[in-house]
Amino acid sequence: MYLGNQPALSYTSFAKQDFTTSATTSYTLDNPVANANELALFINFVRQEPTTAYSASGTTLTLTSATSASDDMYCVYLGKAVQTVNPPNSSVGTSQLVDGAVTSAKLDSGVALGKVLQVVSTTKTDTFSTTAGGAAPATITGLTATITPSSTSSKILVMPNINVGSDGDNHIAITIFRGTTAICIGDTASNRPRASFTASLDSTGHTWLTQSASQNFLDSPNTTSATTYSLKIGGNGATAVYINRSGRDNNLANEDGRYASTITLMEISA
Repeated sequence: MYLGNQPALSYTSFAKQDFTTSATTSYTLDNPVANANELALFINFVRQEPTTAYSASGTTLTLTSATSASDDMYCVYLGKAVQTVNPPNSSVGTSQLVDGAVTSAKLDSGVALGKVLQVVSTTKTDTFSTTAGGAAPATITGLTATITPSSTSSKILVMPNINVGSDGDNHIAITIFRGTTAICIGDTASNRPRASFTASLDSTGHTWLTQSASQNFLDSPNTTSATTYSLKIGGNGATAVYINRSGRDNNLANEDGRYASTITLMEISA
């Protein structure tokens, strides 16, 4: 019996090596040693005396007398213990783990599947405007986010949310880009613009109106390289589109406000 924490030796044992014997005095050790005292050598189940019956250095074991093919010989490495069972519950803490040592690839697939591995988010609080059309949208400056997936199998959940205004009636198209590639876009349909999501503003005579537009898309970038996501926006090409402000943008309390837009990325294990 013992008091306190369970001793480490309760779940370790010493490494053992069995030899195939022959008429020789020289054998090779699996593990290097400094001298004969680091080995317990047994021949025909009788322990031999270190430095008298044998010597050892590095991986070379030398006997004083040669063995025969019928001898049973093995050694126990007194300086090399190996773990044989798991450490006791609650015996390993965060201080024993090296940063980054546990990766998603090392997690059990049944546990890791669908887990959020990291989150990256960018918030844009200033304004942006463009008269670009939906077929050739403009990149919203200051609203990009970059993530480095930990595995090529990971999915990236892309969640943009923007606040838009306009000088007049406008059908606004917003497209999500991974690098230079448009993702989460509708099918080709004649001359119609293709985009990820939309906002429609009936602002004629009501240019104080703003609208919040958002989308969720689970992307498969298939990479472990840094990957940047951005948004492009376009309207009817004649009426200006604004981010984080209305078209009128009156400088009066309790009227036209200023807003914030975000893009958030989540790495999901798969």
